[in-house]
Parts: sequence; structure tokens; C-alpha cells
Amino acid sequence: MRSFSPCTMEGLVLDIFYRIISLLGGLALFLYGMRVMGDGLKSTSGGAMKAALARVTNRPVMGFMLGLLVTCMIQSSTATIVLTVGLVGAGFLTFRQSIGIVLGANVGTAITAQIIRLMDVQAGAGSILYFFKSDNLAPFALVIGMILIMFVKTRSASVIGSILTGFGILFVGLMNMSSAVSTMGDALSGLLTRFEGNYLLGFLAGAAVTGVIQSSSAVVGILQSVASSVGITFCGVFAVIIGVNIGDCLTTYLVCRIGAKPEQVRTCLVHIIYNVVAAVLLFSAIGILRTTGIIGDGLWYQMLNSGGVANVHGLFRLVPAVLLLPMSGVFASIAERLAPDRTDDSEDAEIEKNLRELDMHLVTNPALALDESEHLIGHMAEVAIHNFNACHQQLQSFEADRADRIMQREDLLDRMADASNQYLVAISPNVTLDADMRNLSFQIKALTCFERIGDLAVNIHENITNLHENNHVFTPSGMAELQVVIGAIQEILNLTSEAFSTSSTALARKVEPLEEVIDELIERLRSRHIYRMTHQHCDAFNGIEFQNILLHLERVSDQCSDLAVYMLGRFDDTINGKEHLYLHTLHHSNNREYLDAFTANYNRLFALLEAVPLDSAPDEESGTPEAQEEKTEAAAAAAEAPAAAVPAASAAANEPAVSVEAGKAADRSAKPAKAAAKPDKKNKEAKPKEKLPKVKAEGHTDSKDKTQKKKDVRDKDKKDKKDKK
Repeated sequence: MRSFSPCTMEGLVLDIFYRIISLLGGLALFLYGMRVMGDGLKSTSGGAMKAALARVTNRPVMGFMLGLLVTCMIQSSTATIVLTVGLVGAGFLTFRQSIGIVLGANVGTAITAQIIRLMDVQAGAGSILYFFKSDNLAPFALVIGMILIMFVKTRSASVIGSILTGFGILFVGLMNMSSAVSTMGDALSGLLTRFEGNYLLGFLAGAAVTGVIQSSSAVVGILQSVASSVGITFCGVFAVIIGVNIGDCLTTYLVCRIGAKPEQVRTCLVHIIYNVVAAVLLFSAIGILRTTGIIGDGLWYQMLNSGGVANVHGLFRLVPAVLLLPMSGVFASIAERLAPDRTDDSEDAEIEKNLRELDMHLVTNPALALDESEHLIGHMAEVAIHNFNACHQQLQSFEADRADRIMQREDLLDRMADASNQYLVAISPNVTLDADMRNLSFQIKALTCFERIGDLAVNIHENITNLHENNHVFTPSGMAELQVVIGAIQEILNLTSEAFSTSSTALARKVEPLEEVIDELIERLRSRHIYRMTHQHCDAFNGIEFQNILLHLERVSDQCSDLAVYMLGRFDDTINGKEHLYLHTLHHSNNREYLDAFTANYNRLFALLEAVPLDSAPDEESGTPEAQEEKTEAAAAAAEAPAAAVPAASAAANEPAVSVEAGKAADRSAKPAKAAAKPDKKNKEAKPKEKLPKVKAEGHTDSKDKTQKKKDVRDKDKKDKKDKK
């Protein structure tokens, strides 16, 4: 850092200015490192880590020991607490699980000073603890992180590299903030020892200096250097050390408060509340002991050396922690009152409530436990649909706040899926009845479907964000077409959710006809969009995003179809485990309920679509794909009209199927004939096709769409979520 002579006012102002810039730069690195590390933690699968942390931190004493151990290793209580806050934000720890770690971190920073003093780590690098000093650990973490990201081409290595890189950047920021004020040591040491007879001012001086330096260990180190050179009395240092504890937690709170979630703020508040209560306890205890004569003049005015200062600091950290650890629940309640959920987080509060209702004591009673998990999965459906509707709103009017909320809701959906899955796994060893086993299997499939719907909504939002960031919009006709298909998707989502929540097989049977119509609708939208692109009414960028949105919408519809068939199999032995056969038979049967539902949905939705004009020239009537298609349909309808009029029951199984397009033309000319033509709607007259079975990875089967491409896309879905993040 460039230095200026303090003899001139200009030099003093510039020196202060550059120190402030350096301090803010360190703060920026600290916050960015915390973000990178948090994103890396969120992108992990997290199941094993969550389970391990839960086992360790469910008891405050174990969490206390974990915080103490981690702080001893990395030699910074601030870093330990920030790491804990990051884990809370990523969902790996709950707020209450983090309390023990916070209290342990307070003690760990004092024990570190004792170990360093006893082993004389400052004298050389021979001790293993020397490696864990922040100025050694930070560059090591950065180097390893960069190697993993740049040279190891696996996803797990990239995730670990991101975590290590964020960790290293975080420490570099801390060191930069400390170095910005390191040359102020002489002035700060004078400030710390000036108020020997005024305990209140000494307390405030300790808190203020720690807030500036950003490190309680550094302030204690200044006191130790003063004690080693000129000596310092107990009565002159105890109030300063208590103030150091307060200044340390204030620093943590100010850093973690920026952009933090309510549960993260509560974790920081517990740090403050605990230290404030500990300070009051220490002042009260010292006052009582001094008044009663237990602390006599010999101890009160005793000169302390460096080791004495370290002992006082360690004692003031350890005793309150041991006494106040049983009160961690009280601290949690106070923090929850001081940092309640935001008014727009009522949905989050409801989800947290549902997560808490998963009582592990019920897993030995599968019937009751499955009711609890089914309730949570039903709430997953609501959250997923809410996110999809929010994406629809983003398409109409993009808002940054809504975009943030969509991602927050996706994180909540992932947490619900993880919690439900772990709960169902815990139930499974206790299941003995076939009905309970079928219910458990169905719920695992259902939570997978709802989680995928949430992921697909985020994919759609990413496409919309790309359009917004590049100042692109779809043509009016393209937007109107999307409104039609999105309305159909919202309809099938609501139908599926209601069928799940009410366990209604009647509603579940209505899903498949609507899903088949949505497939036809999306195919028509693709052909219309290709027409717009070939006639230069739409550029390549919009074309790619439009096709991607259609693909994700089609996948959402597929997930609803899968879930509806699973619901039918839940109550019907002839369908359970034979979903593909059921769908194959349904699509090639004369089921009147299915045909009527398909016809009604087809007529309604295609009427909406046909009301949307193409973006084209006035003479488009004879040259559009639909005009040509109508000519083909008319010819096909004329050829097939006699056969279409024959009752469906008399059709032979090996006869060529009537095409969808012929059915559409027949609907225009003779609607009664259309219903009879629809059973084989997936087959073209010239090139018959049929809906084939598809085997899913988890061992269950469902229907295959009319093209092989759709199967390949759905097989790839399993990787989309993690690869996307």
C-alpha cells in the first residue's frame, strides 16, 4: 500500500482514503467468497452431508464440540460462524442446529490462542497447526480449488473446487481487511490501555477496536504484546477483553446481515445475544466477587504477562459457554422473535411448519407416517404449480424480485423433496402390509414427478430470462400461441394436483386425454413457428428459446401423465406395475370416456389456437403450412369418411389406423365421424406408429411418446437439475 506523510493534510486524507478502499475491497472479497462457497454447497446432492451434520448437531453439546474443533483448526471464530451461516442458508443445517456450533466457535478462538502460545507456533512452521493459519490455508484452498475446476473434468470435482475457491476467497478478504488496519497497532494499543480506571470506556474501547480490526484474536494479540513489553494489570484488561467478545460478534452480524435469509440472520443474532448475556454475567460475577473480597487487591492489581492475558481471555470464553449452553433454546426463541419471517415469506413459514411435522417417532407406525409424508408431497405440488404460474407471469412482465422468488421457491422445493425422500426411506423397514408398501412406492414416484415439474419451471424461467437480458420478445402470434398451450398446461397441473390431494381416480383418468391433446397442440405450434422462421418473421435466437420452452412444457405434461397413471395403479392391481401396457391398450381401444374427453379437449384447445393468426403476408392463405395441411386433410377425410362412419367396435385390430389429421378434417366436415376416428390418433395412414412402452430408471414403466426423441429427452431429465445448477 502506498503511504503518505501525515505531516500534510493531503497526505493524511489520501492515506485514510486508500485504507478505506482496501477495507471495503476485503469486505467485497469476503462476501463474494461466501457466495461462491454457498453456491458450491447448494449444488451438491447433499444427502450424506445433511445426514451427518444432523446427527452431529441435533444435540447442542455435540454441535458445541464441532464448533470448537473447527475453530481450533482454522483459527478464526468469525470464519467458523460465517461457514455455519452458509450451511444454514444452503439448507444443510437448521437454525437451531447451528446454535451449538456458534457457542463452540466462541470458545475455540480462545483455545487456539492457548495452543499457539504453548507450542510456540509463531517461532516456526514445524507444528501442524501452522498449516491451518489463515494466511497459509487460504492460498492452499485456492490452488486446490482451481486445479479441480480447470483440470479435473468431473462434476463432483467442479463442485468441490467451487467450495474450496469460495473458502479461499473468504479468507483472503478477511486478511485484506486486517492488513488495511494493521499499521494502526500503536494507536490502538494506546486506546486499549488508556481506560484502566474506567471499566465502561474500557469495554467500549475493546468492542470498537475489534469492530475495526475484524478479529478478536488480533486485539488479544495487541494486549499480549503490551503485557509483554510494559505489563498490564487485571483490573485494566478484564473490561477490554469482555468488550472484545462483543466487538467480535458485531462484526460477524454486520457481514452476515447483508443479503441474508431470516434463518441466517437468526444465527448471527444468537451470536450477539449469547455474548451480550455472557458480558452481563461476567461483569456481575466480577463485581460480586470484588465486593465480597473473593477477588482481593493482590489479584485485582496483579501485573499480567502475555500468558496471563491469554488465560483471562480463555476463562472469559469458556465459563459463560458452559453455563449458558443449556439455555440455547431460550436464545433461539429470542432470535426468532427478533427476526421473524418476512410478510412475503408466509409460504416459507408454512413449508417450514410442514417439514417440522415429519415426526421421526412415527416411522414405526407406517400408516400414520405415510399420511404425514403425503401431506408434505401435496404441498410440494402447490409450490411447483406456484412456480410455474410465476414463470407465466414472467413471460408477460419480467420482474427481478419475482425471478429471485422463483429461485428461492425452487430451493424450498428441493428441501421438501429431500426431506420427504429421507422420511420415506426411514419408514420402509417398518412396512409389512402390501397396501402400505404400494402407498410408499407411489409417494416416492409422486415426489419425483413434482420435483421434476419444479425443475422444468425453472428451465422455462431461464429461457425467459435469456430473452429479457438480450432484449428479445416473441412475435404477437407466438405469444398468443404460448398463452394457449400454457393455459392447457396450467389446466393439467391443477387437474393432477387435485387428483393427488383427493385421491380421485376419476380425475386421474381425465389427465391422459388432455396430455395427448397437449402433445398434438405442441406439435402444431412447432410447425407454425417453423413457418414464421422460414418467412423471417422470427430470428434464430427467438426460435431457439421458443422451441426450448415448448420442449419444457411438453415435459411438464408428460410428468402429469406419469403421475396420473401411477395414481390409477395405486388402487388398481391390473395397472400397478403395468403402466405401459395400460396406456398402450387405452390408446388403441374404443374407450368411450377417453375418446369423448380427448375430442372435447381437442376441439376446445384447437379452436383457441386457430383463432391466432400467423405473422405472415396477406397472400398467405394458399401458401401456409396449415393451408397445405388442410388440403391434405380434406383428401384424407374424403378417403376415410366411409370407414370413419363405421362404428369403432367393428374395426379390426390389424386395420390401418385413421390419422389425426384426417380426424381434424373430418371434424370440420362431419363431427360425428371424428369421435370414431380418434382411437388410433397416434397413427398416420401412410406410416403407422404406436405408443410404445418406456422403462424408467427406477424400475417402473410408463408410456412412451410417439417419437424416440421424446424418450431420449426424458431419459436425460435425471441429469438436468444438477447440471443446470
